[in-house]
Amino acid sequence: MMNTIGPKIRTYREAKNWSQDQLAAHCHLIGWDVSRGTIAKIESQVRRITDGEVALLAKALGVDIQQLFDQ
Repeated sequence: MMNTIGPKIRTYREAKNWSQDQLAAHCHLIGWDVSRGTIAKIESQVRRITDGEVALLAKALGVDIQQLFDQ
């Protein structure tokens, strides 16, 4: 498996009623130019995710990094 947090990212995004485009826009606001397609690949665990990207996604979603790893 390339990443384990993809489903958690989807869960937190959907809890905010955000589309993948909206999450990508929030990432852009904090300095990470990421596409909706990349968000989709991360959520579906098709794409690897770096530690730095995990931190940026947590920031964009307004959650603590650890929350993305909690079961």
